[in-house]
Amino acid sequence: MKDADGQPFGNLQDLKVVNASSVVAGPFMCGLFAEQGADVVQVENTRVPDMYRLWPQSWSTERRNQRSMSLDIPSERGRQVLFRLLADADILVESSKGGTWAGWGLTDEVLWEANPRLVIVHISGFGLTGDPAYLRRASFDSIGQAFSGYLAINGFPDPLPPYVTKPYTGDFVTGLFGAWSALAAVLRARQTGQGESIDVAQFESLVRLQASYLTDGLNKGLQPPRMGNLDTYGACNGTERCSDGWVFIAVGGATAVRNMIRLFGLEGDPDFDGVIQSISRDKPERARKFVEQLEAYCAARTVAEVDAELGALGVAVSPVMTYQMMREHPHYRQRGVFESWQDLETGEQVTGAAPVPRFRNNPSKTVRGGAPRDFDTDTVLAEHGFSADEISALRADGVVGGPAV
Repeated sequence: MKDADGQPFGNLQDLKVVNASSVVAGPFMCGLFAEQGADVVQVENTRVPDMYRLWPQSWSTERRNQRSMSLDIPSERGRQVLFRLLADADILVESSKGGTWAGWGLTDEVLWEANPRLVIVHISGFGLTGDPAYLRRASFDSIGQAFSGYLAINGFPDPLPPYVTKPYTGDFVTGLFGAWSALAAVLRARQTGQGESIDVAQFESLVRLQASYLTDGLNKGLQPPRMGNLDTYGACNGTERCSDGWVFIAVGGATAVRNMIRLFGLEGDPDFDGVIQSISRDKPERARKFVEQLEAYCAARTVAEVDAELGALGVAVSPVMTYQMMREHPHYRQRGVFESWQDLETGEQVTGAAPVPRFRNNPSKTVRGGAPRDFDTDTVLAEHGFSADEISALRADGVVGGPAV
């Protein structure tokens, strides 16, 4: 990918990626590459458009900098086109149910015949190995959260149900696991000339995120109760209601806690003697007094007042931000958290998150938003040696193209 001046940019400008995935996890992974200057070609099904197109402005964000083509991959001629695309690619990403590509005859070994150093990333709900009954099961983000145990530890206590963390937590985390592992494999492939196959199961990505909850469960037989916004150790509510909205307060650190004790007039109370790093549940009387004071303090003040006063005391505090608050906040504005670009399909200005994280020497860029269906097919094919007549024949036979969205 080149910028508006026709210049390469970013730390991945010599990386070529064929993105044959859909919806969230795989395309998000490839979008991270594209923001850093990689040449990412999104290959969309000729028969059914990517479901994520249902959210066109989000599509413009999540598919930015990716070139869009369509291809009937399972067909014989589609396979041949795919092999031509892969011949000089570094990474192929697909996100079908486990075993789908092998069922098409496109095993890793067949793909490596087209390019021995290719890194192949298989993203699926349940993985490529394991119980055969699970490998072909359908999965979405919420299913991954349920099967991984992640859902069981989120939400408020019974009788309220477990809560799915929004939006698409499992999908985005899976994309991050896919991204780091693919780049690690590319480094090795460039050293050895030997490709790699990576099995990224969505549910396993979420299992990996569970920290002490998981180790306590496996080693001590403890299933943590759903606690809402409470901390596993601290007694404070986390969320506190102010006179005009909500703040979140993480009470911890000896200096911050001492400053709050002084603010609430609790100095001299024997329950608050000594160094206190957190207001824990194992001191119920201390916890009761502190929480009552904190609740009363917040209820009598605005969000802005609590944020300013406690922040100045070294307390970890934040307003519970809405999107409008985020747009207007000076820190968001000065860091340039949001940026705008012109959508290729509608021509409208789309505002979304700027690329994350920040690279000092080789910054990420948004060159264009997500492309309309089939937008770059002819260009990509021509780059891989297909003549105008060959491209016309492929279109006529339905190997590329397909219905408009």
